[in-house]
Amino acid sequence: MSAAHPMRVLVAMSGGVDSSVAAGLLVAAGHEVVGATMKLWGGPSDTGCCSVSDVDDARRVSQQLGVDHHVFNFSDDFERGVVEPYVADHAAGRTPNPCIECNRRLKFDRFLDRALKLGFDAVATGHHARVEPTPLGGWALRRGVDRAKDQSYVLHMLGPAQLARTRFPVGEMTKAEVRARAASLGLRTAAKPDSQDVCFIPRRGGRGAFLASRIGLHPAPVVDESGRRLGAVEAVELVTVGQRRGLGPAIGERYVTSVDTEGATVHVGPLDRLLVDTVAVAAPTWVDGPPSPDEDLDVQMSAHGEPVPGRWDGHGTVRLGDRVRRVAPGQSVVLYRGDCVVGGGTAV
Repeated sequence: MSAAHPMRVLVAMSGGVDSSVAAGLLVAAGHEVVGATMKLWGGPSDTGCCSVSDVDDARRVSQQLGVDHHVFNFSDDFERGVVEPYVADHAAGRTPNPCIECNRRLKFDRFLDRALKLGFDAVATGHHARVEPTPLGGWALRRGVDRAKDQSYVLHMLGPAQLARTRFPVGEMTKAEVRARAASLGLRTAAKPDSQDVCFIPRRGGRGAFLASRIGLHPAPVVDESGRRLGAVEAVELVTVGQRRGLGPAIGERYVTSVDTEGATVHVGPLDRLLVDTVAVAAPTWVDGPPSPDEDLDVQMSAHGEPVPGRWDGHGTVRLGDRVRRVAPGQSVVLYRGDCVVGGGTAV
């Protein structure tokens, strides 16, 4: 990203401090920078990164940096590619990760495609991750320097064609360094809190109210392994494998072991029923080809979960070195080689 090789870069500006500093770093490096904010969610929301105030923050930061700013309306694509699958997953008893699907369908598909058609050389975002060329001419996706803020897990679907056209300028910085850089530039987002919520789920009513408006919610009994009824939940569609809270006092030391939305039943059992040493994975994608079945890798099953040792068997299963708590169906299982993402897929 040096000035010796200037590029035309379209920066996805969410209105947050990370994307603001990403744009500032690219400008300082001598690149031709344009900011763009994606309007994704057209419904009511008071969370996430799609509000009017966020668009205004992105626009004002662009003005401060002296770069043009545009708004792309991708709300129809967001509805089809993120919201509808999110609702469908809950209806089927799965636990979706809409931020991963937003990266897959919007930021590094629709947005990147728009950038290339407009003549840009690359896109940039404020993700805490790193893209680096490999000695053989490929691309590596590595963890961000700030491990506590590392977002490589939610970027595991990126392949070589996307990585070649993607830059993560803040990936080499800690969050404290990002905020300090924003303050030194006088950016209005320097002290803005990080967004923690799903952008289309309002705080009032939350996930339950949102899903009830789309699919309706159904009460269900909670039963143990013998079929004995221990209690009930107000909505089977809101229950997650591994859940313990919110199931009633009679559950005791039991956890949700399966969610049957079709039969409207929640099954619970002792913790050891959740321990597994294999994970079936659907629709895997690879940064630069699949690993060999005999290669020792690290397996991460949540955005900030602790990796565990494992191997890819080459046929849709990750074999773990230890018995660990089962990951909920619908969540991503991501494989690492050191701090490099190998690829990943969705737990089934």
